[in-house]
Amino acid sequence: MLSRIVRPNRVARGPAFRPKPVLSRMTGSSPRLQAQVADVSKGIDTAGRPLPAFIGNPNTQMEPSVVGPTIGTPPPVSPGAVRLENILATPVTFGIQRDRDEFWRKVPVWADVTAKDFLSYRWSVANTVQGTAKLFKFLQAMVPEEVPLDKLGMQMQSRDEFIKDVLDGVAAATMAIRMTPYILSRVNWQDPRHDPIVRQFLPMKSIMLPDHPKLTLDSLHETADSPVKGLVHRYTDKALFLPTSVCPTYCMFCTRSYAVGADTDTVTKASLKPTRRRWEEAFAYIESRPELQDIVVSGGDSYYLQPEQLTLIGERLISMPNIKRFRFASKGLAVAPTRVLDEYDGWVNALVDISNKAKKAGKSMALHTHFNNPNEISWISSDATQKLFENGVMVRNQTVLLRGVNDDYETMSTLIRQLADNNITPYYVYQCDMVERVEHLRTPLQTILDLEAKIRGSIAGFMTPSFVVDLPGGGGKRLACSYQNYDRETGVSTFMAPAVRGRDKANKVYEYYDPVGMLPGVSGRVTNKPSI
Repeated sequence: MLSRIVRPNRVARGPAFRPKPVLSRMTGSSPRLQAQVADVSKGIDTAGRPLPAFIGNPNTQMEPSVVGPTIGTPPPVSPGAVRLENILATPVTFGIQRDRDEFWRKVPVWADVTAKDFLSYRWSVANTVQGTAKLFKFLQAMVPEEVPLDKLGMQMQSRDEFIKDVLDGVAAATMAIRMTPYILSRVNWQDPRHDPIVRQFLPMKSIMLPDHPKLTLDSLHETADSPVKGLVHRYTDKALFLPTSVCPTYCMFCTRSYAVGADTDTVTKASLKPTRRRWEEAFAYIESRPELQDIVVSGGDSYYLQPEQLTLIGERLISMPNIKRFRFASKGLAVAPTRVLDEYDGWVNALVDISNKAKKAGKSMALHTHFNNPNEISWISSDATQKLFENGVMVRNQTVLLRGVNDDYETMSTLIRQLADNNITPYYVYQCDMVERVEHLRTPLQTILDLEAKIRGSIAGFMTPSFVVDLPGGGGKRLACSYQNYDRETGVSTFMAPAVRGRDKANKVYEYYDPVGMLPGVSGRVTNKPSI
């Protein structure tokens, strides 16, 4: 029986706030849209069967809003806010070739969905699969009567067995379920058990492994490094601002599983609600520290900021004399790229406008995204990236190394090259963080070392990512190859982080631990380490 981990509930110190809604229909931020909840039950024939007992409470894992955080009273009007309605009402133009592969039609419930509808962000939000009840109905409609149990297809399991395995995994996972139509349509539903996208977003209880004794929910000690709630200040000149804790799709390996998403059966989240006072406390801290020059705006996900919120944060950072660079972090390009192409949604208009304002102020703004496998890339994501490229938005990618997803040379090198070909700079490949319930996704340090050795030199240096370990305990990012010691028998690697100070970090030795099941000589260890 899994114990429920209760995180302290923190009382918001100020009223929730809502910027004045932009009246143009380009913003995509109407109250009705915010209230929409995924309803894939339309068009799904479940043969009148009730939800089985093993899925638990169908009302769990739901959040108040599927589109963005709840906000209340308007913030102070920023200098450029008077032009915001015109900015958002003038779409960033981009020609979309319509005679493309309509791959989503392979999903039976979307067989009749036109390209116009599928490219609508409003439609995407309305058809997002969220929570166990809707997941069950979707899987009933999608999964064949039998699916391969092993990679060779020599053994099979029934649809009901597969679905039960997934829902048992959901009950054990630290992350709630939410998947967009785009990412669901990129899955090979004929063999979902071995699909790299399913492996990232749908937990299967049968493949989960016992946690390493050193795994924790907040493995990077972000809470300890937060001078104010939702602002992590670890590096001298850089801070991480977390305005929200909501994402369009939830990754099972999320490093911020202590806060992101809805509560689960095993974790009560220390959620980061977008109250005005919390945001203002973060801004005040940033302005008060002249050494801070670089801000990462993440969450959650920047995709879940409404256009007016994106503008508010961007203009505020541009106005600060000490801030020279900032980035918005979002997985949106990988899981919901239709929002960038939707001319009726104002998010991309706001992003491009902030990018242009930053350049005029002599500052740099970038969008950091998160692709992990080539299957996530389609003509839709390529068109979305091209639209950003044509409008001068720098896009960089951060990949997480995951067992069974991208831990072999062919997959990782293909991903890096496809990113480069789409004008997305491959920035980082991360060793999977030591967070709870992801032991089956972690790889030994040796895997990332071998991948870097093979990939480096196969593509231009400026398109080769840094292969890094984000050190447990708050040591920050270090090159994986910069370890002090690495004992492959015990699986313990040690690192130093001289530039990261404060909180008794001077001369601290940080340790990363390989998965126990992949240590040499361990009985029953996983032996499918990729051959490099």
